[in-house]
Amino acid sequence: MKKALTIAGSDSSGGAGIQADLKTFQELGVYGMTALTTIVAQDPHNNWFHNVFPISTDVLEAQLETIICGIGVDAAKTGMLGSIEIIELAASKIEKYNLTNVVVDPVMVCKGADEALHPETNNSLRDVLVPKALVVTPNLFEASQLSGYGPIKSVEQMKEAAAKIHSLGAKYVLIKGGGKLVSETRAIDLLYDGDTFEILESEKISTTYTHGAGCTYSSAITAELAKGKTVREAIHTAKAFITAAIRHSFALNSYVGPTNHGAYRNYEGGGI
Repeated sequence: MKKALTIAGSDSSGGAGIQADLKTFQELGVYGMTALTTIVAQDPHNNWFHNVFPISTDVLEAQLETIICGIGVDAAKTGMLGSIEIIELAASKIEKYNLTNVVVDPVMVCKGADEALHPETNNSLRDVLVPKALVVTPNLFEASQLSGYGPIKSVEQMKEAAAKIHSLGAKYVLIKGGGKLVSETRAIDLLYDGDTFEILESEKISTTYTHGAGCTYSSAITAELAKGKTVREAIHTAKAFITAAIRHSFALNSYVGPTNHGAYRNYEGGGI
C-alpha cells in the first residue's frame, strides 16, 4: 500500500486538519501517517471560538524522523503549520530527504475565524515552503496573501495571482476559487503549470457545511500522487472527491458542518 504523510494541525471536532487528511487517505486507498504541528480545540461555551495549541519543534521533528526515516513516504502534504520555526523545519526535512511529491496547503486561517492565525508566518510560507511544493493549493484569501495582490474576485485576477505564486518556485499552482467568486454560477478552480492555465469547473453547491474542504481537497491530491498519478490526474480526481464531499456534507452541531469524506465512494461510485 502506498503511504502518505500529513504535516498539519489536529482538529478536535474531526472535520478538518489531520482528521480530514486521514479519512481522505483511507477513502482513496492510501496508508496515512501524521506529524502534528498544532492542536485546535473549539469552545462550545464561547460561540465555537478556536483555541490553538502549538506543538514544539522538537516533538514535530521526532514525528518526522519516525515517519520519513522509519517508514518512508510516497507523497506528503502540509497544512496548518503555525510558526516560522515549524515552517522552516518542515522545509528542511523535505529538502534533506528529497521529498518530491509535496502538496503545500498554505493554511492561514481557521474556518470560523476571519483573520490569519499568524500573519507573521505568511512571508515564511511564501519564501521557504512554497518553493518546495510540487503543488501549492491556496484558496482565494491565501492566494492574495502569497501573491501580494488585493482581494481576488475574478478568474483573470486568479490567473495573475497564480503566475506570481508560480514564480516563487512551486511547479503547479491550484487556486481554489470554489463557490467564492460572486459573479460565477459554477465552482471555479484554476490550475497553472507555468505555461498553461486550466479552469476546473463543477456545480456550485449552496451550503455552509464546508468545514475541512480545503484540507480534504489537498489530501485527495496527495493520495493520488502517492499512487503514481500525474498532477493533472490527481487534481481531477480530487476535484470530483471534494465536490461529492460538499454535495453530501451535513450539520455536525449548531456551529459547523463538515464535508462528507465517504461520499465519493458511497454515492459517486469512486474511491480506491
